[in-house]
Amino acid sequence: MQVQQILKDKADDGVVTVTPDATVAAAAKVLAERRIGGVVISEDGQTPLGILSERDIVRVLGTEGPDVLTWRVDALMTKDLKTCSRDDDSNVVLARMTKGRFRHLPVIEDGVMVGMISIGDVVAAQISELSMEKEALQGMIMGF
Repeated sequence: MQVQQILKDKADDGVVTVTPDATVAAAAKVLAERRIGGVVISEDGQTPLGILSERDIVRVLGTEGPDVLTWRVDALMTKDLKTCSRDDDSNVVLARMTKGRFRHLPVIEDGVMVGMISIGDVVAAQISELSMEKEALQGMIMGF
């Protein structure tokens, strides 16, 4: 399965972004309201500069204390952003996410974000694909 199929099957809210000068508290509020685990940092909503996850916030909050909520998100964001394209295979993407220990991957096409997938999206797509394969095999065995 390709990333484009995973994006197609997702409810399309677009990619959630915040600007680099937003506070960590504002980003945390977006994460909580949208019930998502990561937000892309972007000036224009199309070109990613970095990503900030719940884990990023909690790690720094644990070491620096509550003042971190007043910091700008560009101070905490992961700047070495890993991305994928619509044509990437879900197995390759899942392996990359697992090896890199990250859960969110912006999907880039011609330098512009066209979506975002999470490790949960990839796993759900693979489970769905396996279920369809199982039903097809059972049908062949039963003579349907």
